[in-house]
Amino acid sequence: MGIKNYNPTTPGRRHMTGFTFEEITKDKPYKPLTVTLRKSGGRNNRGRVSARFRGGSHKRRYRIIDFKRDKLDIEGVVESIEYDPNRSGRICLVKYADGDRRYILWPLGLNVGDKIISSNSRVDIKPGNSMLLSQIPMGTVIHNIELRPGKGAQMARSAGSSAQLLAKEGNYAQLRMPSGEIRLVLLSCRATVGQVGNIEHENIDIGKAGRKRWLGKRPHVRGTCMNPIDHPHGGGEGKSHPGRPPVTPWGKPTKGYRTRRNKRTQKFILKRRG
Repeated sequence: MGIKNYNPTTPGRRHMTGFTFEEITKDKPYKPLTVTLRKSGGRNNRGRVSARFRGGSHKRRYRIIDFKRDKLDIEGVVESIEYDPNRSGRICLVKYADGDRRYILWPLGLNVGDKIISSNSRVDIKPGNSMLLSQIPMGTVIHNIELRPGKGAQMARSAGSSAQLLAKEGNYAQLRMPSGEIRLVLLSCRATVGQVGNIEHENIDIGKAGRKRWLGKRPHVRGTCMNPIDHPHGGGEGKSHPGRPPVTPWGKPTKGYRTRRNKRTQKFILKRRG
C-alpha cells in the first residue's frame, strides 16, 4: 500500500494524491459474486430527496461480501486481493476446500496463498480467521464485528478500522471501538482477527471537485449562501451571519449537543466516545 503524488500539470493536480494499488492482484471481480447496483440519487421509494447532496457517480457493480463468515470449519485459501468501489477498504476472494468462493474484507497482513478459517471454537490468532468473541483472547485487535449473533458484521468494517477486546464479564465482552467508545457486545457474536487493510485511505487528498463527483457526492452548500425560502440562515445583504443559533433546513437546532437518543441500547455503552 502506498500513496503517489501527481505532477502539477493543472491546479487540481497540484496537491492531488492517489493510491499505487500495489496490493491489488486482480483487475476484474469474480462475476458470480457481483450484482447490479442501482443509483438512488439520495431519493427514497417515493422519489423524494431524503439524503441531500448525492447524485451522479461512476457506474459500478456491487460485490457480495460475506459479513456472516458462516462457512464453519472449512479452510479457505486467498486467491486474490481486489479493489472494491463500494467501500474504502479492499476485499479478497477466498476459495474454500469444497470449491465455494466468497469475498471477505481484506485484513492487513493477509497475502495471496494464505489460509484462513472460520469456526465456533478457538483457531489460530492470525489475520483473517473468524471466531466467536468468547474464543478470542483479551487484548486482540479485531474487526468485522457482529452486534447480534448470526446477523452479520456491522462494526469496524471501513479502511484501517479495528476494535480491541478489553475484557469478558458474564455474557458480554468489552470492546474499545474505533471511536474510543467502550461498548458491551454479546460473547456469542462473531468477529475477525486483525485490522482492516488500506490504512492509508485517510491520507488521500482528493485534489479537485470533479473527483468528488465521481464518488457521487454533490456540492454541500452552506445555509448562509441560500435564499430565505431555502434555509433559515439564508438571505441578507452581502455576506451575512445567520443571526440565530445554528439550525437545520427545517428549523431544528443543531450542533453543540449530543445526538444519540437510542435509550434501548444505552446500557451497552460503558464509556462514551470523546
